[in-house]
Amino acid sequence: MGAVASQVKAVRLSETAWEPFGWIPVPNTDPRDGSHRLAFDWADAHVNVISHTLDEVVPIEGGLRCDVLYRHDTHTQVLMSLDSDAVLAVAPAGSDFSDPAHAGQVRAFLLRPQETIVLHRGTWHWGPFPLGADRVTLFNVQGFRYAEDNAGVDLAGQGLSIDVLV
Repeated sequence: MGAVASQVKAVRLSETAWEPFGWIPVPNTDPRDGSHRLAFDWADAHVNVISHTLDEVVPIEGGLRCDVLYRHDTHTQVLMSLDSDAVLAVAPAGSDFSDPAHAGQVRAFLLRPQETIVLHRGTWHWGPFPLGADRVTLFNVQGFRYAEDNAGVDLAGQGLSIDVLV
């Protein structure tokens, strides 16, 4: 079987577009503040600073290639770019990529500095990876034992190619 190519255009972050994958925190003065909660099944919430570099991905004309997705079933995850524009790809938790058509469920978003997202438990994700810089530094809240709960799907190994266009 040959590679099944898919393209997804990264869009600006909005509450409506992001809702299937998590939520965007709101100001404490917003009546919706507190309507969502972080979840850590292993009671191991942890805050740190991480980074992703362009060395981790394949550049393509007009974007980056997404060849693997990860998910965490035991916890939510909070990410905020501290220093540069970035792009991330996501897919609903229910996707299993057993069928090449599931690549069509992948969406991509632009993340600007100081924009914050929360990923629902189980949301597949790739990145964020930097745009216009070699590195993006991210404020990160996730389970301390995330490596024990870091399922991945090798899209390239399944003959899938998802090009994230920016």
